[in-house]
Amino acid sequence: MASVMDLFTPFFETFFLVFLAEFGDKSQLVAMTLAARYRPAPVIIGAVVAFSVLNLLAVIFGAAVAQWVPGWIVAIVVAVLFFVFGFQSLRFDEEADDGGDVKVGKQLLISVFLLIFMAEFGDKTQLAVAALGSINHLWIVWGAATLALLLTTLLGVLVGRKLLYKLPLCWIHRGSGVLFVVFGCVALYESVTQFILV
Repeated sequence: MASVMDLFTPFFETFFLVFLAEFGDKSQLVAMTLAARYRPAPVIIGAVVAFSVLNLLAVIFGAAVAQWVPGWIVAIVVAVLFFVFGFQSLRFDEEADDGGDVKVGKQLLISVFLLIFMAEFGDKTQLAVAALGSINHLWIVWGAATLALLLTTLLGVLVGRKLLYKLPLCWIHRGSGVLFVVFGCVALYESVTQFILV
């Protein structure tokens, strides 16, 4: 019985820590805004694959993973990705967008993966998973963290789909564009401050 508790305790500790840390975080907002514009499947798959890889890196290599690439370089890449998504959204053409779901599926999946992977690389949640993985069974920590992030993503997608039926599509595109540009500005600011501190 003690061995079962030894497995369940770190699982629930990791799950609730990651769920609360990521609830309302930028990755969930990204999933929400993209799900309001596109089919949810590529958004969910791209996000889950990104989180799975990030958590795997965290539990295997620990906090050292985040040190491989300088933080300011990661922040610049994140800023560029957010700006690209943002300006694409702001240039939304409702007629041109009709029927584009099939064409955008694979491209969207890759874009979501890159955006979330880079945005969350070295983030507080990944570092927390790394720390938990260094003192607990790594597959338990990986499974709990990935499940928590899957749940926050699904909640974000659910909210995004609700918005799709309540607001005009052009408002959603413009709103998500502004949100992505704001995230890009924040990432750019973080890059500059981290570079100055190096």
